[in-house]
Amino acid sequence: MWLQWFDNQHNQPDSDSESIAWSRIVPFILLHLACLMVFWVPLTGFALLVCGLSYFVRMFAITGFYHRYFSHKSFKTSRLMQTIFAVIGATATQRGPLWWAAHHRHHHIHADTDADAHSPKHGFWRSHLGWFLQDKNFATQQERVKDLNQFPELRWIDRYDIIFPVLYIIFLFALGEILDAVFPTLNTSGLQLVVWGYVVSTVLLAHITYAINSLAHVFGSREYETGDNSRNNFILAILTLGEGWHNNHHCSPGSVRQGFRWWQIDISYYILWLMSKTGLIWDLKPPNKILLAKKKLRGAAV
Repeated sequence: MWLQWFDNQHNQPDSDSESIAWSRIVPFILLHLACLMVFWVPLTGFALLVCGLSYFVRMFAITGFYHRYFSHKSFKTSRLMQTIFAVIGATATQRGPLWWAAHHRHHHIHADTDADAHSPKHGFWRSHLGWFLQDKNFATQQERVKDLNQFPELRWIDRYDIIFPVLYIIFLFALGEILDAVFPTLNTSGLQLVVWGYVVSTVLLAHITYAINSLAHVFGSREYETGDNSRNNFILAILTLGEGWHNNHHCSPGSVRQGFRWWQIDISYYILWLMSKTGLIWDLKPPNKILLAKKKLRGAAV
């Protein structure tokens, strides 16, 4: 059974079944149970710092690259950079870049229809996490990511994505043990950094990411008619580094920027803009102003 946890092509489930893939989601369940380990390791300022940094860097990899780059091609970058951020994104334990991008592209085509796997119309829990636990949504929809399939390294990362969280756990454990030996005043350890830097950080990162599906199509304001129920939500925008401007995004999905107004904080965009100034990425796509004007709802703020 354990081979299917490391190789996504091993014993693939029935693609039409809506049942929960219980044998495959054991690591997901154990990850949540592992949060109880916070009662066995000390809570220190350094542990919280590592937790926060781990959350921030991996959230950016998900929002900036899994979403805006792999899913929407809102900018260009080198093969090396796309590989680096595919690996960092995989440590967030939200599957591989091809799987993520394929399902997200499907979402934009069928947003809030019966074919949308994580529309809130199916209920909160299915929208939040039930959809990706189902057998039918386990496989990567290869036909939707033909542009990404040309890169063998991305296919490998996508197939063996669980390897990268494991390597990240090993790194955090080693870092904690080294710091304990060299700087004992930090009061840290390998287990402490794994618990706060991976377990707690990953669970927070996961559920806040899922909330874009389950909450950002229910709570918030709408400025544009998009044919779905997407909403702009300030709180989610802060927590997800800009993804909460979801109505904006559904209006102009190819835009690298999702906060269209000066006060719509979009941290992922700010980082991507800085990266463009160093030449790490280029050809950032701006919002389509013609499309925005056409879809502007009457009475929405200017």
